[in-house]
Amino acid sequence: MELLECRLSIGDLDSFVATIGEVGDRFGVTIQAFDARYVADRRHLERAVELANRAIERDENVARDRAVEILLYAAGRRQIDRALEMGVSEGEIPAVVLIDAFPVDPDGRGRGAAERANADRADADRANAEARALEAVRDLEAVVDVEPTLDDRDDERLCSFFDVTDAERGATDAPLSALVRERVALLEVEK
Repeated sequence: MELLECRLSIGDLDSFVATIGEVGDRFGVTIQAFDARYVADRRHLERAVELANRAIERDENVARDRAVEILLYAAGRRQIDRALEMGVSEGEIPAVVLIDAFPVDPDGRGRGAAERANADRADADRANAEARALEAVRDLEAVVDVEPTLDDRDDERLCSFFDVTDAERGATDAPLSALVRERVALLEVEK
């Protein structure tokens, strides 16, 4: 998984979504852009990808599109309309763009030496595709600047969006990012 932390300036959201979809198709990867103010940390998105992949592998996914399934898990919601709030919007916003190639066999259990060698090549191919797609996204006109965006987390916005109460935060010493990841994991349980 690659992440591009950046500032986006989007004039036409439908056009931007179509463009990143075309980039994803060209390199054989999934691309999803998030409003960075709704992302707790890198691990938040890693967990969303893991759970979306598992749902797809088990044929339990809600969305037909992998990028949307990842968005649903990242948002901790089953309703696409509510999850879209976490996506990018028109105007200039801090963003994080996720680029990920779907693993063929993520755990590698039961592989012999030849299969492991093929898997290693597949992993290298995936990493290469992700890196090339990252460069293509970085070159898009909508990317105003590449800058850290996950460092300036909006705790109030995160608490509101993920329904994390003051009482809940007071009852634990877990960081907010862990509570958000818990919401992501709970989506799996609530199916």
